[in-house]
Amino acid sequence: MGPEFWLYAAVGFAAQLVDGALGMAYGVVSTTVLLANGVPPASASASVHAAKVFTGAASAASHIAHRNVDWRLLALLSLGGVVGGVAGTYLLTSVDGEMIKPFVVAWLGLMGLVILYRAWKGARPKPFSWKSPAPLGLVGGFFDAVGGGGWGPVVTSTLLGTGADPRKAIGTTNAAEAFVAAAVSAAFLAALVSGHWETEGLRDHLWSVLGLIGGGVVAAPIAGWMTKVMPIRALTWVVGYVVTGLAIWQALVLFG
Repeated sequence: MGPEFWLYAAVGFAAQLVDGALGMAYGVVSTTVLLANGVPPASASASVHAAKVFTGAASAASHIAHRNVDWRLLALLSLGGVVGGVAGTYLLTSVDGEMIKPFVVAWLGLMGLVILYRAWKGARPKPFSWKSPAPLGLVGGFFDAVGGGGWGPVVTSTLLGTGADPRKAIGTTNAAEAFVAAAVSAAFLAALVSGHWETEGLRDHLWSVLGLIGGGVVAAPIAGWMTKVMPIRALTWVVGYVVTGLAIWQALVLFG
């Protein structure tokens, strides 16, 4: 357990603190750090999803304890997310996932602006169509598997953009992420065992993954409490800025 573990533990703690409180960023931040250190995209996504099985479970328990979860929404999102995540895993282990990232960035930018507009108008949460959560989960799970971190940015931002209660949207999205991460991890394992996918030095990054898990599990209970106590309008402003900032950052990385 050397410096690498503690570095990634710090990354995992900070990323989960933001993700658990705002419904996004753990996968994006963790995957970006792994890619910057030379980890191939498929291996980075597999590593982050393995970590999210544990951090997602801790985050789900925290949000359930603080009553931030809508159970019907959780079931629909999880169902769609599992299907989309498995499909995305198959695609990522077959083609270059970088081709899809521009579409994720464009969606992020659009949703960020919508959320900021709702915060500026002081719009209150409103009922949304129950026909959309399962397809939304499917799209979010797909982009999450392909990009290594797209579940929160796609699902949370869309729910907030359609007027869902920020606390319920964030808490439920985080709880559903545990099921999606487990399905994606199982799909990566199946691809590895079947010979469909050959890892490139995945074992060399074991301490990195353990660090992400350790830091994320510690941060999860704090993040769930933050979601419960923050005012709705302030929470909406913060999420809007985070989503827009992530979109701008990813666009600079892609096109810079």
